[in-house]
Amino acid sequence: MAESDMYPLHMPGHKRNEISTPMKGAFRCDITEIDGFDNLHDENGIILEAEERANKLYGSEQTYFLVNGSTGGVLSAVSATVSPRGTVLAARGSHKSFYHAVYLRNLNVKYLPYKQIDGINIPDSFSAQDIELNLDDSVEAVFITSPTYEGKCSDVRGIANVCHKRGIPLIVDAAHGAHFGFGKKNQKSSYDNKENSSDVQAENFSVNPGIKADYRSYNESSPEEYFSVPENAITQGADIVIHSVHKTLPSMTQTALIHVSGNLVDKSRLKRFLRIYQTSSPSYVLMSSIDLAMKEIEENSTQFIDKLLNYRNKIQRETAKCKLLKVIGKNVIDDPSKVLVSVQDSTMTGEQLYDILREEYHLQLEMAGEKTALAIITGWDTEDGIRRFINALIEIDKRLSMTIESKVSNKVVILPKKKMNICEAWDKEKEIVLFDEAENRIAAEFVNLYPPGIPIIAPGEVYTREIIESIKAYLDQGLNVQGIERKKGFLCVRQK
Repeated sequence: MAESDMYPLHMPGHKRNEISTPMKGAFRCDITEIDGFDNLHDENGIILEAEERANKLYGSEQTYFLVNGSTGGVLSAVSATVSPRGTVLAARGSHKSFYHAVYLRNLNVKYLPYKQIDGINIPDSFSAQDIELNLDDSVEAVFITSPTYEGKCSDVRGIANVCHKRGIPLIVDAAHGAHFGFGKKNQKSSYDNKENSSDVQAENFSVNPGIKADYRSYNESSPEEYFSVPENAITQGADIVIHSVHKTLPSMTQTALIHVSGNLVDKSRLKRFLRIYQTSSPSYVLMSSIDLAMKEIEENSTQFIDKLLNYRNKIQRETAKCKLLKVIGKNVIDDPSKVLVSVQDSTMTGEQLYDILREEYHLQLEMAGEKTALAIITGWDTEDGIRRFINALIEIDKRLSMTIESKVSNKVVILPKKKMNICEAWDKEKEIVLFDEAENRIAAEFVNLYPPGIPIIAPGEVYTREIIESIKAYLDQGLNVQGIERKKGFLCVRQK
């Protein structure tokens, strides 16, 4: 289009004029829904063909492009599968877009028990048993995140079987797993090695309200290598899967895919919500970026995955002798693209490691936690970049001191008592309540420690002394607590 002599008497305003702003190249392919270029909301031409290419790669029944990230996919998936004021079973650590869908549809959330890896305080994965033990007749859909931000994968196949026996759909937020399922051989989940993992007998298990696994129990004398990436949630039987294409594949920020399979999801209803939650003027630049990423994967996925695995194993092997910095390996982290570095045994914090890598070594990591820092690598990294990262970790390790008492502050894992639905409390008149006066008050805003962003308390839940003291302790340590007012109080439902 940019090479033709067709003059654009239509949006967008830059008219594909390269000198209109410094964006130049992007403007040359930025068009709108004109003749011959299809419409995302009623695709029957080039966009449909591009979606079908993506669908063929991933193997679902239908695939749709998303131009406002996985957020639009999560909003649409939850809205399409749960009736207004209905109930969804979900992990507490779900992305904020999940909570926004809960708010918009005035839903009830039944939470799965919070599970974490002790010592590094990252969310653990879920088994089919976890789901089976927490399902009841009120639940209309199950929502899980797999992989998690840090790369933990749940037993999607077993969970899907449990859901399907009850006739309810499974939604998997796999935003960080768009690269799963590619390469020479698919990595099987640890659950696949257990007999009858998909045929759960709930009476054989007891409910644990908050399970903690210790990452130290996974440590080995020699690192286990990654030979493949995990299997895709689509092939494992999930009904709706959302992928952020830009997180681990070569696509522009804000690009994603939503896949739907089976007969438990009303596809026309899902499409309706996709039209509601996405812009009526979708970016053709973003859609082109998705399609080009799909073509790249179609042609070079094996090479891409091989490079990713080689990079990850190189990092694991060459940092194995570090005394205090620990790269958490395959026995804990399922996704090879996530390089989680623990400073648990040192006097350093995760934030300090993050800052040193950025300021002294010019290495920008993804995020930092209290005692961890996370890097994301892909098959498009370079040998030089990976080498610099390895050398930096080895050098930093040599100058670290061992902590006398290896301890990470405890995270609040007991769910607060609920007095109102999220929607009701979030819409109520609010007031700021000082920390020491907030006990027994109803929260009117989410409060979370970021990362990982899991709500410590959600609107409609009641503040306890334990929650208040935990939040104050996080602030004293300089951690990033979101949802508080000027570091002195909480937004609470106004008392009449």
